[in-house]
Amino acid sequence: MARVYNFSAGPSMLPESILNRAAAEMLDFEGSGQSVMEMSHRSKVFDKIAKDTEALFREVYNVPDNYKILFLQGGASLQFAAIPLNLMNKNKKADYVLTGQFSTKSYKEAAKYGEVKAIASSKDENFSYIPKITKEDVSEDADYVHICFNNTIYGTKYPYIPDTGDIPLVADVSSCFLSEPLDISKFGMIYGGAQKNVAPAGLTIVIIREDLIGNARQECPSITDYQQVADADSMYNTPPCWCIYMCKLMLEWIKTTGGMEAMKERNLKKANILYDYIDSTDFYINTVRKEDRSMMNVTFVTPNEELNAKFVTEAAEAGFVNLKGHRSVGGMRASIYNSMPIEGVEKLVEFMKEFEEKNR
Repeated sequence: MARVYNFSAGPSMLPESILNRAAAEMLDFEGSGQSVMEMSHRSKVFDKIAKDTEALFREVYNVPDNYKILFLQGGASLQFAAIPLNLMNKNKKADYVLTGQFSTKSYKEAAKYGEVKAIASSKDENFSYIPKITKEDVSEDADYVHICFNNTIYGTKYPYIPDTGDIPLVADVSSCFLSEPLDISKFGMIYGGAQKNVAPAGLTIVIIREDLIGNARQECPSITDYQQVADADSMYNTPPCWCIYMCKLMLEWIKTTGGMEAMKERNLKKANILYDYIDSTDFYINTVRKEDRSMMNVTFVTPNEELNAKFVTEAAEAGFVNLKGHRSVGGMRASIYNSMPIEGVEKLVEFMKEFEEKNR
């Protein structure tokens, strides 16, 4: 069977060159006589893989020296609890901005550990925009401010980095990790699951400023204590070895294809191809405010639910899979992460034009 164009919100597609290399090294990684899936995480071979991955992350993403990079498990969802357990440690207060399902989940989780305030929300318009906040909106005694930088379900993204003054800004970047250059120094911490832009499902990455670790609450489990994980070089327990290796291959691919600036250029091109067509017709509609549109997740609907269902079915038959939108929004969602080739988006638009002609 020919490979399809996978528009899944995650796990997402990976570059074929990476899959081919991983397949070639599956039984014997660099003469070790074993797969990365099999080797000890304490071995010299894997230790080098882990160190090379971190070094590449720092280089490709321009991570400042005073930030730790942690390779964890449990997805972003585990971090919803780990963040307050590590950072809500002075005034037991935190501010959250609610822009979708995942920011709301993280808000509810944090509320178990202290006083949590929603300082802004776009729920009034079904999360179809990003609210504007300034440092005047931030509580003076908040231990941190939390945002979800790109909203996978609703197809929105912050067009700016909020200024939170001296209060650390924490961002879930799961669905926009490594999609474009990011000034990490403006955040106290960013984190995300790797299964959309970085690696297969199973790896979670935390990038955190060093001064924010070391003060975990007493009830914080050791495995989620950033200081203990950092002290163990992300090997407090057995890490997701295969996913870290795949992350290394992805970082090498980004580096050799032009780095973050080139990645942003390709991602913008893909997004513009799709949004420009949607905007050119009244058959498809995107409800997100233009200035807040996601470069990674493009949501759209046809004139009615029957056509939406027909579109998803016929698209899959044509080799465009996982286009059904989340139940909170309905319609369709095309996730066009780093590994989606430009031709995949171009061919999707061709299909959309044909579908429109047949179903008007």
